[in-house]
Amino acid sequence: MLITMLHSKIHRATVTHSELHYNGSMGIDTDYLDKAGMIHGQQIDVLNINNGERFTTYLIAEPRGSKRFGIYGAAAHLADPGDKVIIIAYAQMEPAEAKIYVPTVIILDDDNNFVSEIHTDIEE
Repeated sequence: MLITMLHSKIHRATVTHSELHYNGSMGIDTDYLDKAGMIHGQQIDVLNINNGERFTTYLIAEPRGSKRFGIYGAAAHLADPGDKVIIIAYAQMEPAEAKIYVPTVIILDDDNNFVSEIHTDIEE
């Protein structure tokens, strides 16, 4: 049996742009994908702090160092430039691994600058 667990999270990213007429997804600066251990094509949930919307999509890589967080396709109706979002990636694990896995949480400031990286147990 596999259990779906929090793998990593990017906390309080600011949406830099949205584009409705696009083939759907969320673009994230490759530097932040690497820091969080997320990969191109991975399924994510996006939680919009500004309006409470929550949607599932997949990741695409934005240029390294760009600080871009773009919302594409139909999801562009759910987030506007300037909105704060939380991006959550999950992973499926065997129960033994899930009990000891420590997720990575990346914290950003209002300008999408890296503030800190937290490796903490989910229980804390």
